Amino acid sequence: MQLKPIHQQVVVIVGASSGIGRDTALKFAQRRAKVVVAARSEPGLKSLVEEIQALGGEAVYVVADVSDFQQVKAIADQAVAKYGRLDTWVNAAATGIIAPFEKITPEEFKQVVDVTLMGQVYGVMAALPYLKQEGRGALILISSMEGRRSLPLQSPYSAAKHGLEGFLDALRVELQYEKWPISVTSILPSTINTPYYNKVGTKIGVKPSGIPPYYSASLVADAILYAAEHPTRDYVVGDAGKLLDLLQRISPPLTDSLLQVVGFTGQYTAQAKSEDDPNNVFTPISGYDRVEGDFGKLTIPSFLDAIDLNPSIKRGAIALAALGIAAFLGAWANLGSRE
Repeated sequence: MQLKPIHQQVVVIVGASSGIGRDTALKFAQRRAKVVVAARSEPGLKSLVEEIQALGGEAVYVVADVSDFQQVKAIADQAVAKYGRLDTWVNAAATGIIAPFEKITPEEFKQVVDVTLMGQVYGVMAALPYLKQEGRGALILISSMEGRRSLPLQSPYSAAKHGLEGFLDALRVELQYEKWPISVTSILPSTINTPYYNKVGTKIGVKPSGIPPYYSASLVADAILYAAEHPTRDYVVGDAGKLLDLLQRISPPLTDSLLQVVGFTGQYTAQAKSEDDPNNVFTPISGYDRVEGDFGKLTIPSFLDAIDLNPSIKRGAIALAALGIAAFLGAWANLGSRE
């Protein structure tokens, strides 16, 4: 499967007014892609398009609520009307509520799922006909490590991300069976320093936090741009997420025990916040149309991501690991023969 170079692409980024989506839009524009950005926050989109244009890039925006299919379809329609085609669709829109399950209302749970899962499903429904019309392309959906390992106090968000992983697995096989050269990628970030934790709802009495360590949004944006040119099934961003994924595969009960220790206190800050304070669960809120969040001091580098993004280094690391395993097995066999 061959994807176009980024500078030849028309790219839609949904959920682009802040955080991962905003950084991704800027990086696509810097690589000379034509960019269509969408979100609920018109001020955030306007400032983003102005920033892209100031860099010499080309971009337009569409205001849309991803929980409404017709509004999502309008994003794809307007992208094609403006630029004549669609090559890559990126969906980063999400919301959440940090609270014990019993404190979450049915309406709140449904809204988180409608935005965080159904918004992505609607995006694929809207984009896929245009990608097939073009004859190739990429669907890049921002999932989460919570799509593989749920966290306490985040049941609706975790449920939505698990649902997204199931949807993408089914979709990917259908497209492969029909022999469509359309890449389907799930990006699974660890805890990322974005304004997400400023904007989501909370019923724990304080401003919520992700479980540290944090990673930069630029790591996720780099993974998205990589997947836009290199067909990739899934990509876990952040060393901590890779470790959590491995631990979950080895022993879910052990992971349960670990999260009982760090999964509750790790999501609390010392800053009081009422459940009545503004949040973006049902409507956008102003003041957070930026890439970075408030946890820069807790942000660390991710060493394994550098390997994942560099095929030559990755091949070398795999070869080195294989040699190490072979040497270990050889030594073990020699030891056994001596006995």
